[in-house]
Amino acid sequence: MKSLKTLFQDMIKFPSNLEELKSLTGTLLEFQKFHPLYVYILFCSAYLYKQTFAIPGSVFLNLLAGALYGTLKGTCLASLLTATGASMCYFLSLLTGSDFILNTWPEKMSHLRAQVDNNQERLPYFLLSLRLVPVSPNWFINVTSPILGIPIKTFAATAFLGLMPYNFMCVKAGSVLSELISVNDLLNFQMVCNLIIVAGVASLPGFLNKKLQKMS
Repeated sequence: MKSLKTLFQDMIKFPSNLEELKSLTGTLLEFQKFHPLYVYILFCSAYLYKQTFAIPGSVFLNLLAGALYGTLKGTCLASLLTATGASMCYFLSLLTGSDFILNTWPEKMSHLRAQVDNNQERLPYFLLSLRLVPVSPNWFINVTSPILGIPIKTFAATAFLGLMPYNFMCVKAGSVLSELISVNDLLNFQMVCNLIIVAGVASLPGFLNKKLQKMS
């Protein structure tokens, strides 16, 4: 059995394909039998690190959550870590990244700022729709939100709720990890359609509220 130090080194590398993920999962499941708390701390630390520094590839950790903790517990854990890590990224961007972001993506920032300004009255619903159907990458929303003046409470709540359907689908697939052939199996047409439907439902109250205000 691998030592805790070796496991930590493996997690720092992060799996980049399905075969690496399956190999790591087998090792962690074996280690988890004797040291469940260590595996839990290791998993949470790796997830928060990835989210805080906006490192792509959280899909592999969502799959791992399903393999280690099952669908229900894995989804709750992944969603909580997503919101916490995104909030840490929010504060990191607020403290250190404003000038870099504004200078690196001026056009994207202008476009997103205009969207946020136009949806101030229904901001939570707008942010939920962005999370549910990620036209803009989640990491970009995380690093730009503090610059756009989005309140941290609204940001964290919409990150938690908005990414839960995606987390659920990945975690559920991770619970039967051995049956997956490719990560692309997750990103199929049915999944995209489901996310679009959920986004539409989430955006409906804000849309109706805006229409009612115009009529009054």
